[in-house]
Amino acid sequence: MRGAAMGLALGLALAFGMGRNAAALEGSGVLLQALDKVTARVTTLEVALDRPVRYGTLEITARRCFKRSPEESPESAAFLDIREIREGEAPHQLFTGWMFASSPALSALEHPVYDVWVKDCLNVKSSDDSAPR
Repeated sequence: MRGAAMGLALGLALAFGMGRNAAALEGSGVLLQALDKVTARVTTLEVALDRPVRYGTLEITARRCFKRSPEESPESAAFLDIREIREGEAPHQLFTGWMFASSPALSALEHPVYDVWVKDCLNVKSSDDSAPR
């Protein structure tokens, strides 16, 4: 598990250009879009960090969201936990990991009914900011 965490940290550092002069911006939530493939309905979801949101049978929990500064090429990434919850059954973990707004297919939820992808971070601030959350 430690190797996976280090890999994620390295991936974020490369994706967000850490080590360069610009600082990443951290959001207090995530703007997602979800598609119900049966009805072809697209829904926009605003998900606060660590507060689960239901979409159909899915329970989506956003853990972190980072965005590049405006001076750099656009990119937002969110760490999501997505579980399927059906009545009378134990919850089933479908996805845990980073999703990138610019490359939704790179790390995607694989589900026969639903697609979920990251659009942006909400209420962003500098990750260097020492103000209380």
